[in-house]
Amino acid sequence: MLKNLKSFAIAGLVLAGGFCQLAQAEAAKPTENIVQIAVSDPDLSVLVKALTDASLVKTLEGPGPFTVFAPTNSAFSKVPTELLDYFLANPAVLKQVLLYHVAAGADVLTPSPIKTVQGEVVYPSFSYGVGGLTVTVGNSVVTLNPIQATNGVIYLINSVLLPQF
Repeated sequence: MLKNLKSFAIAGLVLAGGFCQLAQAEAAKPTENIVQIAVSDPDLSVLVKALTDASLVKTLEGPGPFTVFAPTNSAFSKVPTELLDYFLANPAVLKQVLLYHVAAGADVLTPSPIKTVQGEVVYPSFSYGVGGLTVTVGNSVVTLNPIQATNGVIYLINSVLLPQF
């Protein structure tokens, strides 16, 4: 009987643990889409303006899923002023640049080439050194804290990716 009581207690703990994990998973579900997250992050304000200027807000509010390599404001500040002004003054060109930062699919960051929505391919690189794992896409370092959205995932990057024109 003691053996059955122990088995029952262990089964109860396992079952309770499973419910806790399920509750944590449900609590961790994202509630905002990619655009809503970007709008709420002050470090992505230039990206949000660019998405608006290129008429891509509705696209990235869509069902996706998308993987977005999101340049921060400091990434945009690295782009020469004349080039950034050119992009902002030409919505069709800006749209191509921004779509080069988006891949169809949820969390497609893998060692394989990634086809962007713009149509070209980006090549991720993974290296492990003293500081740990470093991932780059093109010439941009990827922040390895993905931000989960209801319609995909966002990775912050430290420079703007430029497609071939």
